[in-house]
Amino acid sequence: MSAVAGSTSLQGLSTPEAQQRLQQYGPNTIPEKHPHRLLAFLRKLWGPIPWMLEATIFLQLILGKHVNAIITITLLLVNSLLSFLQENKAQNALALLRQKLTIQARVMRDGRWQLLPAQELVPGDLIHLRVGDLIPADLRLLDGQISVDRSSLTGESVLADLGAGNAVYAGSVVKRGEGTGVVTSTGRNTYYGKTAELVHTAKTVSHLETIIQSVVQSLVAMNVVLAATMLAYTLIRGLPLDELLPFILILLIASVPIALPATFTLATALGSLELSRRGVVVTRLSAIEEAAGMDVLCSDKIGTITQNQLAVADCRVYAPYTEDELWQWAALASDDATQDAIDMAILTWARGQGIPVDLSQRVQFTPFDPLTKRTEALVRQGDQDLHIVKGFPQAIISMAHDGAEITRDIEELAAQGYRVLAVAAGQDNVLDLVGLIALQDPPREDSRTVIQNLRDLGVRVLMITGDGLATAQAIARQVGIMGSACPPEALRQDSHDENLQCEVFAGVFPEDKFKLVQNLQRSGH
Repeated sequence: MSAVAGSTSLQGLSTPEAQQRLQQYGPNTIPEKHPHRLLAFLRKLWGPIPWMLEATIFLQLILGKHVNAIITITLLLVNSLLSFLQENKAQNALALLRQKLTIQARVMRDGRWQLLPAQELVPGDLIHLRVGDLIPADLRLLDGQISVDRSSLTGESVLADLGAGNAVYAGSVVKRGEGTGVVTSTGRNTYYGKTAELVHTAKTVSHLETIIQSVVQSLVAMNVVLAATMLAYTLIRGLPLDELLPFILILLIASVPIALPATFTLATALGSLELSRRGVVVTRLSAIEEAAGMDVLCSDKIGTITQNQLAVADCRVYAPYTEDELWQWAALASDDATQDAIDMAILTWARGQGIPVDLSQRVQFTPFDPLTKRTEALVRQGDQDLHIVKGFPQAIISMAHDGAEITRDIEELAAQGYRVLAVAAGQDNVLDLVGLIALQDPPREDSRTVIQNLRDLGVRVLMITGDGLATAQAIARQVGIMGSACPPEALRQDSHDENLQCEVFAGVFPEDKFKLVQNLQRSGH
């Protein structure tokens, strides 16, 4: 597809070209396997529980107990129909939700920009990206500078700064800047799509199926022993064998728990209704039991354990400046119009501390530039202008004449998992370092309590994130996950037993998460 994308002109594709490529590559969607409804219903008649009822029906028909057979058939059909209808209702609700969340993309078609549904994108399309856009396909940037949030793909909370020539993956969100890119991959060929394919290919036996199979095997073994005993007794006493068959059939029928499937289906259906009242859509009735039988929970960090929103955690101030000056000047070098996460965190903190922030004092403001990695503001103070710079420490240190002295503080804050910003100010291009600001994505207020409650229920909680080891360990300690941490290299080694003892996994990619879950399942979890 990259060769196709490289041949695109700056006028974009024509409608006939786009239609041809749409037929060649398919729609920009990740196909989901939905069997025909009749086949989905028939699958409800296949499995350990239906087998038990079907075996009972067969034996009842042999013995001529037609009324009992009809009752059992009714039970079987009611169980299957109830499960099918409940899951079908959930699937319809999800389909309606997806339809409402259809993404529109700004695409150059027929020489003009127009809004089109994301599923109509094809390799070679030109797309314009702005702040807040969800990347609809894998792209290669042609121009512009953007910062994107790739946490849905990598689990890493730090924004990625990208420019011309860089790849941008579907599922990322533009947080800063603008740019134009050419689509290189769509649908299942995107990085996100390939990750989703891993989930689709994963096949596991549910906890319930394991228990039912064990029960059935035990019953069969017991029946075989009893039947063999009866056969031996018949042969020893010289009794006719045709008198033995009815007793064996009665024995088999009596050992089958006919009410078990109906009880289980009714209980899970009621559980599904209760969860739906709480805003949870249950797509499979068996999922309720599977969740109840869980003994290890692999949790993402961003938005699950944490708030997915940057907040101020700490600061360092250098003489002769004060903490109020640090926050006031950092706020003046921020802009809430762009809704940038860093700027919003600083402005929220400054205003919450009662520090006056008068943005009308600004004579000039330069938004964050991914190339220089800083934000600049020129503020009028009396008859002089104050030059304020806020950004990555490495970029600010090179501008401030005393920057080398704070390297130790930067390393100390970074070691605690914080994202560090530096603020410098001065006049006549002579800047002094005012201080450092430490930011983090703080834990949710209920995370520690929920994790402890899960532990009390016998569930081991693992935190899996794309963030660095220091950041992952810092958040884990705050929510009560005190176990050892593993770097990403550990998951890619052949030895897995030692790695499964870790409770924090840092720097992982989606394929690493898939491998970890597979290893846990192979270990009996």
